[in-house]
Amino acid sequence: MAADHPPRLGTATDPDAAKYGSLRSKPVETPVAAAVPLSPRAARFTLLASILGSSIVFVDSTVVNVALPAIQRDLGGGLATQQWVVDAYLLTLGSLILVGGSLGDIFGEVRVFAAGVAAFGAASVLCAAAPDAPSLIVFRGLQGVFGALLTPASLALITYSFAGHERGAAIGSWTAWTGISFVAGPLLGGWLIGISSWRVIFVLNVPVAVVTLAIVLTQLPRQQSGKTGTRVDVVGAGLCAAGLGTLVFGFIEQPRLSWADPAVPGSLAAGVVCLAAFVLYESRASMPMLPLRLFARRNFSVTNLETLAVYGGLSAWSFFLTLFLQQLAGYSPFRSGLATVPVTIVMFGLSRAMGRLSMRVGPRAFMAAGPLLAGASVLALTRLPPGLDYWTDLLPPLLGFAVGLALTVAPLTTTVLTDAGPEDAGIASGVNNAVARVAGLITIAAVGIVAAGGANLSEQGFHRAMLIVAALLAVGGVTGALGIRNSATAR
Repeated sequence: MAADHPPRLGTATDPDAAKYGSLRSKPVETPVAAAVPLSPRAARFTLLASILGSSIVFVDSTVVNVALPAIQRDLGGGLATQQWVVDAYLLTLGSLILVGGSLGDIFGEVRVFAAGVAAFGAASVLCAAAPDAPSLIVFRGLQGVFGALLTPASLALITYSFAGHERGAAIGSWTAWTGISFVAGPLLGGWLIGISSWRVIFVLNVPVAVVTLAIVLTQLPRQQSGKTGTRVDVVGAGLCAAGLGTLVFGFIEQPRLSWADPAVPGSLAAGVVCLAAFVLYESRASMPMLPLRLFARRNFSVTNLETLAVYGGLSAWSFFLTLFLQQLAGYSPFRSGLATVPVTIVMFGLSRAMGRLSMRVGPRAFMAAGPLLAGASVLALTRLPPGLDYWTDLLPPLLGFAVGLALTVAPLTTTVLTDAGPEDAGIASGVNNAVARVAGLITIAAVGIVAAGGANLSEQGFHRAMLIVAALLAVGGVTGALGIRNSATAR
């Protein structure tokens, strides 16, 4: 391990807290415990636990997509119900992930990570047993709540356990495996649905959660208590959840209710007001869930802006492509999941190297070229016919998209954490994950307005959705090219 190993979990103070106020802590008067580097074995198990725990969260972001037609046949509902099954999860995950970061500061990242993993597994069992669509939507929301506990803690554990180029490689590994789980979820889910039921995709989380907990309890070093003097920003969390929830309601229900229904423009307006109030409150709160001081750092701000565009496009791409392949192209659930395997292979092969290389030469070229390549590849999907030929119509743009994604994701994550520094690693990872989930939440809901053909997805609607995805990715690439500075992260 490098000599500049960061402080032991839960013991570091935030040097800016006295000046700005912070989610992380008030100034602590007691001495800070000396840094104790982890052994290579403990560091490896920390990385493994972080990857396994995060993977179930990322898998459930996409595996449900391939199950949506089967869920619709079993429980009823049209495109709006399908969107709610996905967005209920993203809503609670995105709006509460920063609260999860603050709980990690209060009780310690290891404890919060373990609790989140255990509760996520329990919520997955409830999803598998859901008797109707409303129940499934509620239980998916519970999954998001517990995913918000474990996701920021997983990246914080990596940041505390590795330093220098080792950190970039570790984050690259985390990105590769969680990215693979994000994209491979439809393949595994499609296969399981074909031989069993959509309910099995939720049961699968349980053994992974058990193995992760076993690693945490037996292999990770004991953690000291979290910081004293911290508290959860309940008001901020409420305003954020209310703002996102009312926005999503307006977007999802618009095709069914129409703009003439007062509930649609009213909910959208309420969402904007709540989110504006959230930002105003956070700027004045002594211990905000979203410490705005972090956005004074150029690379941190630009990277999160790029995350908003890129992950919004990625989430919409996965959601609508999966529906198109099953509902319009006639693919089985397994075949629709198999169609995206090339993306998984490319992500696995390139992500770790991209994370390490970006730490050495700087992330700007990666974060500019990657989204632009991915966006140009998605443009080919705007002409994809229902009677497509996989090898000539779909595979080439998938390969281009995969390479662009691999160039982007690991450098993006590394840049956020490096610019924030080890003192703010937990909240920085929480902010970036929140931005990514909120991007998917809003994009899936909003794009559904142009993609719906009656109650379901239409061919023309899918083409319009892919055009929006390509535009979002292009915006992300331009943002990285103009905004990222290599000098801040190339060490």
